[in-house]
Amino acid sequence: MRDGGTGVAGLGVGCGDMGGDKLPPVNYGCIRTVAQTTEEERLRHVYEGMVQLIDKYQPDAVAVEKLFFSRHVTTALPVAQARGVLILAAVQSGLPVAEYTPMMVKRAVVGYGKEERKQEKEMVKLRLKLTEVPQPDEVADARDVV
Repeated sequence: MRDGGTGVAGLGVGCGDMGGDKLPPVNYGCIRTVAQTTEEERLRHVYEGMVQLIDKYQPDAVAVEKLFFSRHVTTALPVAQARGVLILAAVQSGLPVAEYTPMMVKRAVVGYGKEERKQEKEMVKLRLKLTEVPQPDEVADARDVV
């Protein structure tokens, strides 16, 4: 999730087809909010976007990133609110929600938890057998793709 200063600007999402230890992507993208809209409107947009994705792809479960803020504490509240509406959308659809720390996801995707961002994106591309690194950054972020 990326904070747009007054609220969440973009949220990377991905849908995979779990089979054994493989996770081929079904689709991935970004729920974008409109600048110059209220925080409430942005949260509604994120919620409705998540509901649409759940309706379209009928997932068995939803995974979200656990919050961890060491440097950008000012973004914690908007990101927590967006995360809350994602969880609400999943729970209202009867889906279980799993939470993972960024380090856990990076370790699972890349094999190590402290790679540079460029390495992380390349590993996402390789692990998901994509022809190019997904764009925008919110989508390519290994913590958001899972």
